[in-house]
Amino acid sequence: MRFFPKNVFYGWRIVAAGAMINALIAAFLNQSFGSYVAVLTEEKGWSKTALSGAAAVRPVEAAFLGPVLGWTMDRFGAQRMIRMGVVMFGLGFMLLSQIDSLIGLYAAFLVIALGSSFCGNFPLNIVVIHWFERKRARAMSAGWLGSAAGGLIVPLVAWVMHEYGWRTAAFISGAVFIVASWPLSKIMRGRPEDMNETVDGLPPEPPRAGEPEAVPSHLQGSTAREALRGAPFWLISFGHCFALFAVIAVNVHAIAHIKESLNYTLSEAALYYTLVLVFQVGGIFLGWVLGDRYDKRHIAACCMFAHMTGLLLLAYATGPVMLVLFCALHGTAWGLRGPFMAAMRADYFGRKEIGLILGLSSLVVVLGQVGGPMLAGMLADLFGNYRAAFTVLAVLSGSGSAFFLILKKPKAAGY
Repeated sequence: MRFFPKNVFYGWRIVAAGAMINALIAAFLNQSFGSYVAVLTEEKGWSKTALSGAAAVRPVEAAFLGPVLGWTMDRFGAQRMIRMGVVMFGLGFMLLSQIDSLIGLYAAFLVIALGSSFCGNFPLNIVVIHWFERKRARAMSAGWLGSAAGGLIVPLVAWVMHEYGWRTAAFISGAVFIVASWPLSKIMRGRPEDMNETVDGLPPEPPRAGEPEAVPSHLQGSTAREALRGAPFWLISFGHCFALFAVIAVNVHAIAHIKESLNYTLSEAALYYTLVLVFQVGGIFLGWVLGDRYDKRHIAACCMFAHMTGLLLLAYATGPVMLVLFCALHGTAWGLRGPFMAAMRADYFGRKEIGLILGLSSLVVVLGQVGGPMLAGMLADLFGNYRAAFTVLAVLSGSGSAFFLILKKPKAAGY
């Protein structure tokens, strides 16, 4: 089955296939987990802290696997790993449909987490980095459109849960993911050099007379050891970490907060979360325009302040106006900033060991992925509502802008 015309640069085929896989992961996991939290809290009586722990399984597992997966991709490519992840992710959701205990829930999410680590944002970002340089931010933004577009299916997932139960929704999610993502995974290729292509699809520059032959671009850049010794690695990692305090907590708890604090139905609360994703799409398009033209450091810092303001609006919302403003600020900032995180690392460290560098960075980023939802869940259990939780997370987001503001501009060519 042919998805794309022959004359399209293969890198854009990879971006499109990755966006479709990301769309399905977002639809069934990233953006729908909040619906599972709301339903399981009511049906099983499990605490928000316990359910947040299930959400933490994925980033913790991904953080510890990240360096190994990155090293593997730097040396052996991506396709087999992504195909394995597709199967594991789908089977994990089928297992989720059968659970009756917290232990079963955690086991199912461990399988789902392994699958998403093998076929999700981490490997897909590395593949795109290898295929693009001059248009890297644009390509990364295009890939993120899948995550945002997939989130638009959240109301459908919530409707299936309401009409047929969460078990049916989980099983259908797993089956659809495998059937749809398997052919897409076959499109993935690790490097353009492996297919006699060039980065960005541009013809290689002829060597100048008397100059030595240039080192291939995929061998240029910093080693992981060199990256760890410099401030940019740590500043970008902690900036990304503080952003995810807000993003992951909202993914897990926003629907439950809106449902409980404003007495909305699950479907109504899910619609507001869908509006976040609509604005995320707008932010991604804005990144498409701005990313390769303006300094990503300053854009990221501005986005951190937008996250902060949005979370404060969510925490103290009294009606639809404040909720819509939260959706606009948080969603736009998420869509604009998100694709830049991996692109910034590639700008600073090049392609040589970018997989391993991203994997090592995940050991820092995981603090935000786990800390955000866990902190929100514990504070909500303690105070009986989410107001204190989202206030604290807002302050963390705003303070995280400092990491990007003190980051120095990368050297020419990013190496």
